[in-house]
Amino acid sequence: MTSIAVSISGSEAKTFPVGIAAQDALKELVSGKQRKQSIAVRCNGKVLDLSAPLREDAALELIFAESEEALHILRHSAAHIMAQAVKELFGQDVKVTIGPAIEDGYYYDFDRQPAFTPDDFAAIEEKMTAIVKAALSFSRRELPIAEAVDFFAKQNETYKVELIKDLEAKGETVVSLYQQGEFIDLCRGPHIPDTSWLKSFKLLRVAGSYWRGDEKNPMLTRIYGTAFFDPKELKQYLERIEEAKRRDHRKLGKELKLFTIQDEIGPGLILWQPRGALLRRLIEDYWKDAHYQNGYQLVCTPHIARQDLWKTSGHLDFYAENMYAAMDIDEVAYQLKPMNCPFHIGVYKSEPHSYREFPIRWCELGTVYRYERAGALHGLMRVRGFTQDDAHIFCRPDQLEEEIFNIIDLNLHVLKTFGFSEYDVYLSTRPAKYVGSDENWELATRALQQAMDKKGLAYSIDPGEGVFYGPKIDIKIKDQLGRSWQCSTIQVDFNLPERFGMSYAGQDGAEHQPIMIHRALMGSLERFIGVLIEHYAGAFPLWLAPEQARILNITDSQGEYCGKVLAELRKAGIRVEADLRNEKLNYKIREAQLMKVPYMLIAGDREMQDGMITVRKRSGENLPPMSPQEFSALVRRECEERAV
Repeated sequence: MTSIAVSISGSEAKTFPVGIAAQDALKELVSGKQRKQSIAVRCNGKVLDLSAPLREDAALELIFAESEEALHILRHSAAHIMAQAVKELFGQDVKVTIGPAIEDGYYYDFDRQPAFTPDDFAAIEEKMTAIVKAALSFSRRELPIAEAVDFFAKQNETYKVELIKDLEAKGETVVSLYQQGEFIDLCRGPHIPDTSWLKSFKLLRVAGSYWRGDEKNPMLTRIYGTAFFDPKELKQYLERIEEAKRRDHRKLGKELKLFTIQDEIGPGLILWQPRGALLRRLIEDYWKDAHYQNGYQLVCTPHIARQDLWKTSGHLDFYAENMYAAMDIDEVAYQLKPMNCPFHIGVYKSEPHSYREFPIRWCELGTVYRYERAGALHGLMRVRGFTQDDAHIFCRPDQLEEEIFNIIDLNLHVLKTFGFSEYDVYLSTRPAKYVGSDENWELATRALQQAMDKKGLAYSIDPGEGVFYGPKIDIKIKDQLGRSWQCSTIQVDFNLPERFGMSYAGQDGAEHQPIMIHRALMGSLERFIGVLIEHYAGAFPLWLAPEQARILNITDSQGEYCGKVLAELRKAGIRVEADLRNEKLNYKIREAQLMKVPYMLIAGDREMQDGMITVRKRSGENLPPMSPQEFSALVRRECEERAV
């Protein structure tokens, strides 16, 4: 074939020679203005840059800067421009590895000693700006594997050589390279037409990263950056980053005396301080009450079990890398639990069951232990020991859809109570490595879909992201900054009931296998509390505040009166403390505000004489003076409403 037919936007096709660059074909297919505004094309459904050769009949669509695809291309190109700047500045002292676009920007991993630091950013950004001004074209070419290996070997780019040899092992015979100026990189593309498209960018931070994520490999320096087409969007993004730093749960957790992590105890293990433990108790109490009201029963299970249990469940086959090593107890191997589900099955199997009992709903705030690499640990968000708000529902096949529907209702209600009304829903389907029959997988997936359809939930398919024993619904909540957090999950499981030989007596008198639904609403208390801290910037709604009010005296003469008010409010169930230090009132108010205390109760001689307190909100708003009884009633009303 020497020629191909190329069309755009449903227009009549024109004939071009095989291998013509997309941008050259566009010269005869669209106006000059449209060409100048387009950053790439979609060719037969695949995104290509404008320099890509067309080798078959093609229906093209223009991709403009306002699209998500264009932003991804811009950021990928920014990574290449950053790598070019680094190579021009540091030359043979640095080796390049990989540099992809990511959700909020891009990164590139470099091998250099000493490692890069933020002090290097100014020089790199200055060099990037010069490259942008030069308007260097991104040009694509293809090389046979052997030639590509030889090229990068001569450049001493050993990481690129390794990548190319891996591609060869997978059957690739040709690789694509991209060049802008003197910089040439191994890459599939696509890229922006030239470097001048990158007008708004910023380097953000550095981090350590093992080559290919393996701690046995060399440690690299990862430089993160971001890029936007619109300078205003970059400014807004940088402002969000600063706000995120202000809300960082690790920073606020320390300032508000909620939790601590100490090397002496071990990384990824949380020590809850009194204020944090109280916050946790408030969440746990609400969780238990909500489950009781929705027909759940509480169970409690141990932290370790015989290793054979995890062999039966399949965790040792599919999850061993996340489990801790076995321990020898009385010459029997035991392991810390990474999940609660086999224990709940044990409770189920402790006695026979009839179809009349279903559905059976059991819940537990069960602490589990999972191995996380040290580099992945992150405050409360990624830990090694955490409490899962777990529940398992055992039901008949005819009850499955309704139970999923009920779980979704409870899930969304709980999230709304904590102030999360925006979320994205995903249906995660069968992974490459799974257990169970295709028939059961299809039945479980269909039940999840139908429940969401009946509920009217908009959802996306997340292919291959189900767990090894079944498909799942994932709900990712959005916080005040619009960031997504994975918390809630609903999983349908035919596999474990079969593995453990679970059964119930059916209406027909025969033994039947129940269906098991795994679900977590918050995911884990640790992670959920971390999200709550950042969502509210530590200023929790009154019903969740560990300290709802603080009594402040103006002079020592009100100390005894403040003590009486403290006792009365505590008796009424208010979480209140008193600051009776010999300090200026404004100083004590400021300290209470820094601790995010919702109400400050001020008592001077007038208040003491009238049996009143002056009430000040943490926002600075003053309420009319009121009696301790009136304040107690105000707090009860606000807590009952669970206002956020």
